[in-house]
Order: sequence, then structure tokens, then C-alpha cells
Amino acid sequence: MVKIGDIELDVPFFQAPLSGYTDYAMRKLAFEMGCPLAFTGVMLDKIAVHPKAVRNLKFQPGSDESPVGAQVMGSTPEVMAQASAAFEKMGYDLIDLNFACPAPKVLRRGRGGCMLTKPEAAIEIFKQVRDAVKCPVTVKLRICYGYNDGTLENFLQICEGISREGVDAIAIHGRSVKGMYRGKADWKTIKQVKEKFPATKIFGSGDIMDAETAVERYKSTGVDGIVIARGAIGNPWIFREARALFEGRPVPEGPSLQEQGVMMLRHFEMLLKLNPERKSVPYFRKFSARYCKRHPQRKKTLMALLKPKTRKGIHDAIREWYGVGMKDISDESIAVNLRS
Repeated sequence: MVKIGDIELDVPFFQAPLSGYTDYAMRKLAFEMGCPLAFTGVMLDKIAVHPKAVRNLKFQPGSDESPVGAQVMGSTPEVMAQASAAFEKMGYDLIDLNFACPAPKVLRRGRGGCMLTKPEAAIEIFKQVRDAVKCPVTVKLRICYGYNDGTLENFLQICEGISREGVDAIAIHGRSVKGMYRGKADWKTIKQVKEKFPATKIFGSGDIMDAETAVERYKSTGVDGIVIARGAIGNPWIFREARALFEGRPVPEGPSLQEQGVMMLRHFEMLLKLNPERKSVPYFRKFSARYCKRHPQRKKTLMALLKPKTRKGIHDAIREWYGVGMKDISDESIAVNLRS
């Protein structure tokens, strides 16, 4: 068990905030598979200060998901504090500050991973957010902005500063901001950070694509927990498998084709309840590409699932390749229950 503020996790891992992925549907399926904590995708601070914007369904937490954290990104301490307080009021159980996003458009605006070039500003944002909310506050970081540019020292300065100010946990992705997702994650540095700040909860992230790797990294680095990110896209079963290993049980048998099809169909139908069909169909393709990895005829299945432009087309493809349809799922299993 590991605690993040007053939130207790019975297994030492959680689902990462993933921009463009970890919406209500993905989070709900993760919880069902044994994930103890999930997050929204990144949300800009300025969204929360506009009442009309936050009424949008995609920003609302579910009444059937808990604990769930809101990841917030911005560069102005006062606005970040105001936004964090607004998200807490909406019902989120935890605030996560994104100082790690490597997307070029984010960096051009001085947000996300750009904060690694401004350690004093990052620490000030944390301090003001910490004072503005009662819930736990965590921070997402990468280990530097660019290798050999001196920002590893900035990273350590931020870790030290927010640790001193009472951060509830730091999630560290073992790559530089400029490195995006190239190469392999640097878990040696993550281990060193945990050794340098033993009293701070450190969660490691990077290349956790299966349950076995999650357990191995946890044991070999001494971190307090593991962040499961891209490995969970189209693969909610990774949480069931990780939970089994952390609880000392063997990895359960993988999902049958029918179970995979039902999961995909449920995921898609929940998306349709939150977005119009014209948006849900193309949005679901990036999940389909990952779901297909477990299919014995992956390439053919992938091609079949990428072609449809309508809800019926998605249904027909899933029926053809997985043998399931709407008759195999209940209305309750695709219900969208928001707190607002």
C-alpha cells in the first residue's frame, strides 16, 4: 500500500494522465480492471476559469470513478491556483501539475516541459496551488529539458523545492523533454532521485508496456510506485495483470477474443455518449490500433477497424473479427455517470 496525501492505493501503480486518451471511458475501464487511481488528460488552466467551458461533459469527473485526479497545465501561478481550486470543487480528488509535456505547441507557449527551464517559476506555481486546495497535489516531471544543457540541475532544483514545500508525490518520466519518446527511458536517474529524496513519494514512468516490467522496475529502483501510461492504451487488462503480480498471484489468462470485442464495443459506445458520431469514430481509431495487438490476425483486424466512418461500420468490424455485437453488452455497462 502507498499513500498520496490522504489517498490510499492498495497496489503501487496508477494510470497516467495521457492527453487525448484518458477520458472518462478509458478511466472507467481501467478502474474495472483493478487500477486504483486514474487521471484526466491534461487540461489547460484557463479552461477552469471559464464556467461555460467546464460545463462541457468531457471535463466532468464520473460519479462512478474514484479516486480520480485532474492534470492541470499552465505557466502563471495565480491562474494555475485558481484553476486547481475550480477542478477540486468540480469533484476531482487530486491535482497533478504538468511540468513535463513535450509537445512543440505546448513548449512554444512556455508550458509543460518548458517549466524545466524555469525552476523558480515551477516551484512558485506549486506553492500557490498547494495553498489553494485541500486535496493532494502531485507533479509530473521529465528528468531534464535537453541532455547536456544544464537542465538536469533545474530538475533536481524543482524536486528539492517542491519536496520542501510538501508535494504529495512526484511522477518522473525517464526521458528529456526534447527526447520526446525516442530511445529508452532512463530509470537509473529515477532511482537516483529516489535515493536523493527518500522522504518524497516518487513514481517512475517510461516504457511500462506490460505488468512484468512494472514489477521489475518497482523492485529494481526502490520507487514508491509505477506510472502506467502508453502501455494501457487499448489494453486495460494490464491493470488486472499488474494487480495480480503485485498481490503475489500469477498473471491471469489473457482476454478471449470475445472479451476483447466486448471491451472495445463498450469503450466505443461510451465515447458516443460524450461526443457526436462524426468525432467518436475517428477518435476511436487510435484505441483500435492498440486493442488489435492482442488479436492473432492483428494486421487484418487493424485494417478492418481503421476503415469505418460510421458507428455501424465499427460495429460490423468488431462483429466480424471478434464475434460480438450490441446484444452482448448491457445498457448499464456503457452508462456514463457524471457528477455534475
